[in-house]
Formats: sequence, structure tokens, C-alpha cells
Amino acid sequence: MPEPQGFKEKEFSSHFDAGLWKRLFKYAKPLYPIVGILVICMIFLALLDGVYPLFTRYAIDSLVPFLGTEESNKNILFFIAIYAGITLIQGCVIFFFIMMAGIIEVRLCHILREKAFSQLQELSFSYYDKTPAGWIMSRMTSDAQKLGDTIAWGLVDFVWGSAIMISIISFMLAMNWKLALVTLSFTPILLFVTFWFQKKILKTQRKVRKSNSLLSGIFNEGLQGARTSKTLVLEESNTEEFAAQSSILKRHSLVAARLSALYMPIVVFLAATGAALALGKGGSMVVQGVLSYGTLVAFVNYTMMFFDPAREVARVLSEFQAAQASAERLLSLIETKPEIVDKIDAKNTGEIQGDLSLSNVSFHYGNGQWIFKDFSLQIPKGQTLAVVGETGSGKSTLVNLLCRFYEPTAGSILIDGEDYRERTRYWLHSRLGYVLQTPLLFSGSILENIRYGRLEATDDEVFTAAHDANASGFIEKLEKKYETMVGEGGVLLSTGQKQLISLARALVANPSLMILDEATSSIDTETEVLIQGAIERLLKGRTSIVIAHRLSTIRNADRIIVLNKGIIIEDGTHEELMALRRLYWSLYTRQFLEEAVGV
Repeated sequence: MPEPQGFKEKEFSSHFDAGLWKRLFKYAKPLYPIVGILVICMIFLALLDGVYPLFTRYAIDSLVPFLGTEESNKNILFFIAIYAGITLIQGCVIFFFIMMAGIIEVRLCHILREKAFSQLQELSFSYYDKTPAGWIMSRMTSDAQKLGDTIAWGLVDFVWGSAIMISIISFMLAMNWKLALVTLSFTPILLFVTFWFQKKILKTQRKVRKSNSLLSGIFNEGLQGARTSKTLVLEESNTEEFAAQSSILKRHSLVAARLSALYMPIVVFLAATGAALALGKGGSMVVQGVLSYGTLVAFVNYTMMFFDPAREVARVLSEFQAAQASAERLLSLIETKPEIVDKIDAKNTGEIQGDLSLSNVSFHYGNGQWIFKDFSLQIPKGQTLAVVGETGSGKSTLVNLLCRFYEPTAGSILIDGEDYRERTRYWLHSRLGYVLQTPLLFSGSILENIRYGRLEATDDEVFTAAHDANASGFIEKLEKKYETMVGEGGVLLSTGQKQLISLARALVANPSLMILDEATSSIDTETEVLIQGAIERLLKGRTSIVIAHRLSTIRNADRIIVLNKGIIIEDGTHEELMALRRLYWSLYTRQFLEEAVGV
């Protein structure tokens, strides 16, 4: 499946990027004290693990030869007590580090998801226009979880493995440096094999992550468009598309699995070879009388112990290499800069009176064609302006610019005589009401959905808004009334009921400016009457812009403009435009005839 139009998955460096991890770790600063405690725990645990072969050496060389004597029995009891004490301490340290690592994993995932979600709230609409929802979901879920797991438990294994390797090397060199050098001679080969495999694994893991993002996008689109897919009989086509992308993900995942499966036996072989060398060389030294039996056994134990943490360190490096793809993608979300940013000295106070002015505004989306060029429009305070035009005329773009979802490429938009870029986005959006053609409700109760208009609104204010929006009639008939759950996206309510609730939400916000995307489409006549009554209350006394789809609903607008390819070609009241008998007259007449014959 090709990537969504306008979206290109960024290709990242194939090398380990220390700077990337440094940028990621800065978000984990609140966890540094816990990480410090964890590191100390792992170093201490590694030292405890490194002591056990010395106990074996002592038992063979100092206890076994003197078994049966009274002094030997005392030494054995003392040996058992010390051994048991160290084992008990080791158990306590293991419990503590597992708890610490778990806390780091959970809290790091929480921090990264919180940062990413917070950034999503700040990003401009253009980001969502060009970025698939599945890509974002994958960053927020699987990538964040993978990073939390890799960093927390990878840190545990890396610190423990590094510390115990250093301990083992130190003990081995102290016991017999010549035998230590022979035993560790395969270490350079191990390192070479490790880094060669990590490069291959990282490359494959990037393909896995990219394929997973695309698959998540298809899955998300399939869920959201399930009803449309069934009505268009696209089930088989969707299944084939999903299966094709799933096969690509499976192929890349199998390659990664094969590389990992091949890598581990090589490491095991090198470990066994090192142990064989220790036995061979050490055995001859025992025969020559220059090495004790206890030392040889301890040396073999150390040899086998050394390659185990070496494998762990190599595995952690491999996981960090693989997780780098997740880090790259998650940071690309967290560090994305919004295209619309408030000025440092932008003001956030003062009310909107309602005078709007667009002066020589030019705009285009991305590298596309101009939607507006030197466009000017004056909207006086308190005026209800209806915007009419065929698809592609610029109606939605005009609203997007007025709401500052996008900013003009050139020219200026003034609110009460001041460029709205001199104010914060919060200042504008908190004083702006927006009712969509297709109403969107959030999961929760009716009461909560109305209160989203103004979170500090009291219950009485919510009830009043519902009454003024003509929504209280159907709400009071529900079993749980205002506590009725609306379902995901309001699926448990009809389109008309959802629209009435969205109007109540706008009323409780009491906005200074009102944007209304035709709210009476696809509903029954009775509900349309209720909605029209609510709209009249909503628009009264406010500067309002109405995007008109059904022209019969805007006859009472103070002013109507007709757009054609970003240009105002007609401007006046309903009666004035009908008298001109131009595009507005043609559109209105055609709609009137269609409604009359029930088309």
C-alpha cells in the first residue's frame, strides 16, 4: 500500500544516534533519582554475582581437603552462614530493582505519551491534514511502550552486564592474568559479530516499524469507514489491501527474527569455545602445579559467567538499535513545530466586539494553487453573514482563516481593528463558537458534552443552554435525562439530537463570534424547526458567519456573499441577490425545485 497522499514517512539515519537518545532522555529528567538508585542496585548486584565463584574456589581449596576435622566443621558453618546471608541480600536487591525498573517503565511511557498528546493539541490543522491517524496512533501506543520497556529493562541488563563483566575480568586477571588473556581472546570476534548483526537488525526493524504504521492506518480507516465500506460493497477489496500490507509486515518481521535466531547461536558457540580454552590451558597448569583445582573451577565458572552478560549487553545494544526507530518517530511527533505560533508578546486579554476585516488576503494550502489572492471582506459587528458557493469556491478556507486554523500567506485579518496575530490563539478560540455540519460529540454523558462548551459552567447554566437550544424536550424524555451516555461520537443519538446538543454546547460557551456550518442537513422537518429556532437565539446579537448549503435556511441573513474560485461575485440580501438573477438565483431556484419534487 502506498503512503497516504501528501504524507511521506521520514527516513532516518542507519547509524546509532547518540544525540537522538540524549534528546529523548531529557524528557526523563524527573526519573533521574530513581534511575540513579537503580544503577547503584545493579552494580551492587553484579558484585554479589561475581563473588560466588570465589566461594566455590574457597570451598574446593580450603574446605574439602580438611573435611572431618573440628575446625573444618566450624569453617563450613561459617561458610554456609555467609553464603546464605549474601543470597538473602541478593534476593532483596533483585526485588528492589524489579520494582524500580517497573516504575521507570510505567512513568516513562506516561511522560512520553503525555508529551506527545500535549504536542498534538498545539499542532496546526495542516499537520492533521497531511498525517494519517494510524501513524499518530502507532506513535502514541506501540512506539511509546517499546521505548519505556527498552529503556527501563535495557538499562537494568546493560548496567548489570557491564558491571559484572568488569568484575569478572578483574577477578580473572587477579587470579591468573595469562589464563585470563587466553580465555578472553574471543572477545574481539564477539564484538565484531555483535555490531555487524546490530546494523542488519536495525535496518530490518525500521522496515517493521514503517510497515506497522501503514497497517495501523489501514486498520483505523477500516474501523471509521465500516458503514461506508459495507454500503459500497468494499469488504473484499479492504480485506485484500489489509492482507497485502500485513504480508509485508510479516516478511520484514521474519527477516528480523531470522537475524536474531542466527546471532544467538554464534554467541553461544564463542562462549563454549572460551570455556574449552579455559579448561584446556587451565588443566595443563593444574597438572604443572601452578594452578589450584579451586582456581580452575572458579575460572571456568567465570568464563561461562562472562559470556552470559556479554550476550545480555549485546542484546540490549540490539534492542536499543531497534528501539531507535521508535525513538526517531516518537520524537518526530513531539518535536514537530506548529506552523501557527503565537508571538512572544501576544496579548491574551480583552473581549471581542465583533468587527472583522480581511485585507488583501492571499492563501494556498502547502504547495497547492491559490485559494484566495488579494481577497478583502468587511464584516461589521453583529452582522450575520451567509457564505454561498459551489464546491471548491473557498467557503471552508474562509472559515479556517477566520478561525485561525490557518494563517494568511499574505495580507491581514483584523478583529476590532487589530491583526489577530497580535493576540494568542487561545484568546480567539475561547471566544469563538463553531457548530459543524456533522456534529461531533465526545464519549460521556449529555451533561458533560454540553459543558465542554465552558468547563466551569454550572448545572443550571447547562440546563438553560439546553432549553434555549430546544434540546431539553428530548433530553427530559430519556430515562437518565442529562446523565444519558451518548456513546462514541454520539452514536447512541440521532443526527438531529446530536446537532441540538452541539448548539446547546455553543450557547453555554456564550461566544463573541459564531461560525455555523449548515446545521440542518440530513434531518427531519420537525427537528429542523427546533434547530432553526435554536440558531436564531444563538446568532442574535453576535457577529456570525454561516456556511450555507441549504439556501432556504439563510433567507433572513443580514448579508449573503457568493464565492466563486476565491472571489466574491455577488453581495447583498436574499431579495437583492434574487433580483440579480445570477448564480445565487440559479442555485436557489435549483434547490427549491429539487426540494419540491423530493430529489
